[in-house]
Amino acid sequence: MYTFTCTEYKDMEQSAEQKARGSASHRECSGQDTRIKIRFNEGGHGLINGSIQFDMPLDAENLTKIQSKFGSEEAIVRQLIHTVVDKSIYMSGPHMSSRESFAEKRTDLVRIVEDQIENGIYATLQKEAKVKDPITGVEKTVTQVEIITKDGKPQRQEAAQLTAFGIRPFNFTIKSLDYYEDVERQIQQQQQLNMEVQISIAEAKKAEQRAITVAEQGKANAAQAKWEQEVEKAKAVTKAEQELEVARLNAQAAEQFKRAEILRGEGEGTRKRLVMQADGGLQAKLEAIKEINKYYADAIKDYKGAWVPQIVMGGEVGRAPGGAANDFIDLLKVKAARDMAVDMSIAGREQTKPKQ
Repeated sequence: MYTFTCTEYKDMEQSAEQKARGSASHRECSGQDTRIKIRFNEGGHGLINGSIQFDMPLDAENLTKIQSKFGSEEAIVRQLIHTVVDKSIYMSGPHMSSRESFAEKRTDLVRIVEDQIENGIYATLQKEAKVKDPITGVEKTVTQVEIITKDGKPQRQEAAQLTAFGIRPFNFTIKSLDYYEDVERQIQQQQQLNMEVQISIAEAKKAEQRAITVAEQGKANAAQAKWEQEVEKAKAVTKAEQELEVARLNAQAAEQFKRAEILRGEGEGTRKRLVMQADGGLQAKLEAIKEINKYYADAIKDYKGAWVPQIVMGGEVGRAPGGAANDFIDLLKVKAARDMAVDMSIAGREQTKPKQ
């Protein structure tokens, strides 16, 4: 007579984290750390705490293999899931350094672990490489690995264990990555150094920018000064042109005035000459004779002496007394008239001619 047992496997909604709780509790009760150890290519170590989900197969063949191999859900989690995840995490460490896992390759770490859990461990080549320590600057030798590829696809050194039983893992997540104390210290130092480098770069760029700004400001000031000089020059040129134009206009005005005066003088001279030619300058001559006689009259008037002798011995028959004075005055008149070329006879204008 045969005895049968029934084992229940929960559906796909159950997560590996939930399924591992019983095993984790067993580890914790045994004093074991549930975090998974990882070793990086420069020798640094860390501890990963994460989770993964998976779907159990529904076909009879895979369920039979699982039941025959493990016998229970807890055994699957402990013997298969934990083993595959632990190995995949540990074999992902050589692909990067501790610092890279903390910084630029953090997402690569998740991708590499998840790919190896789903499809198997990579086939790799190891090589020694010399790199400079980012903290001390000392050159050291590290082991680096390269994934062997064929037709652009990574090769596997062993087949995927989970898919061999029809189990589909997915949604691998790293909750925390705790580095060993020495690694953490190096990472912090590297972060500090990177920060200082970035600050130095930023300050250098700021200094460079300041230099550029100062240079550009100097160019702007020089250009402004140049244009200010050009403005002053333009003002001076404009003022000089204005003064030149004013001087030219003044010169033209002076020339016109000069010509006007010359023409005025020539006209006046011509007028006087024509007047002289017309009447021989009679009016002027008469005025001159008038003035001359006036002076003579004033002189005679003011004369206090005797105009005739007190005693006359004999005398000219028919000559009036004082006739000599009158004769003298007449003589002066005649002389003035002759000097003016004026004929005092009744003939008048026709006898008045300019003196030759």
